[in-house]
Amino acid sequence: MNSERVLRAETILPDDAADALLVGRVWSKASAGPCPVMVSGGRLLDLTTIAATMSALLEKDDLADLLRNASRASGLADLGSLDDFLSGEKGMVLAPIDLQAVKAAGVTFADSMLERVIEEQAKGDPLRAQAIRGKLAPVLGDSLRGLVAGSEQAAKVKALLQDMGLWSQYLEVGIGPDAEIFTKSQPMSSVGCGALVGIHPISQWNNPEPEVVLALRSDGTIVGATLGNDVNLRDVEGRSALLLGKAKDNNASCSIGPFIRLFDDAFTMDDLRRVRVALRVSGDDGFEMTGESPMEAISRSPENLASQLMNRNHQYPDGAVLFLGTMFAPVKDRRGVGLGFTHEVGDKVEISTGKLGRLVNWVERSDVCPEWTFGVSALIRNLAGRGLLEKA
Repeated sequence: MNSERVLRAETILPDDAADALLVGRVWSKASAGPCPVMVSGGRLLDLTTIAATMSALLEKDDLADLLRNASRASGLADLGSLDDFLSGEKGMVLAPIDLQAVKAAGVTFADSMLERVIEEQAKGDPLRAQAIRGKLAPVLGDSLRGLVAGSEQAAKVKALLQDMGLWSQYLEVGIGPDAEIFTKSQPMSSVGCGALVGIHPISQWNNPEPEVVLALRSDGTIVGATLGNDVNLRDVEGRSALLLGKAKDNNASCSIGPFIRLFDDAFTMDDLRRVRVALRVSGDDGFEMTGESPMEAISRSPENLASQLMNRNHQYPDGAVLFLGTMFAPVKDRRGVGLGFTHEVGDKVEISTGKLGRLVNWVERSDVCPEWTFGVSALIRNLAGRGLLEKA
């Protein structure tokens, strides 16, 4: 592992890590496979005696109490320190999910709504974006900010924008009654904290999408939250919304982590609603971009988005995670005046908030990132070989 890219536990854990109930997943060299873990005092405790998959673990009733009691009873094997896994000495940190569906909500913040409309108008050409932004931002920005999606006021704004010839498919899902919910990635394909994230080599206009990610059980119960990077190709989606799959789902294009923080007395949904998510991108070329945005600016509640994902019309028997949409629309010029932001290979991307920790990744081309080879069938074979199938 590149020593310059080795992370430390204190840089990725929540500010109140001692009070946080954190669960996740690592590849353990000693166990020769993936293990669900909980973080305790900087150590990783093996949860495979409780559940062999994260999907099965999150289905447990009264999970917070179950884990606390197991930890106090000292019945969980210590796999090593988190630093041992961040360094690669004892394994590696994986995305904190496995069999769950990986879904995302789009266009849920005013700034990202505006940028999606700009992409659409620019047809994926970053050279045209600045002029269009100057024309639309004064009108759309003021109209969209603070709107509650699906409300009576949103319907009035829709009628006004239609009269002005400014209505868009992105505004329909942004402030209309029905949210955009799409498949971001496949089960088992997400990468974790410290890994490379991939940009498709055809893209010349792309960006990170820092997001809060909900963890849901199969019955729709929201059990916790983590951070995610919904890596996006702006030029590809801008050419046509029907290219969303190509813009979103590529090798290593979905990062989740570092851990899922379970809801308990120390961390509630109200706490999640108040978090501020920070983004920092730093490149080998000396470029740096920072920003911070509040979850309170979301146009739909997390519960509403979760109910639109999972309901009587659509089930996820292995559970799901749901990206809640990006608060950021990076526009800082990088390759030239008026060209806006795009990634370069080697960029370090940090997404953080005090309650959930810090998700860190480095940017590479998707055809250079390690291929995804460990899928569901590989997991089943691995668990069978370790005698853990009954715990899955």
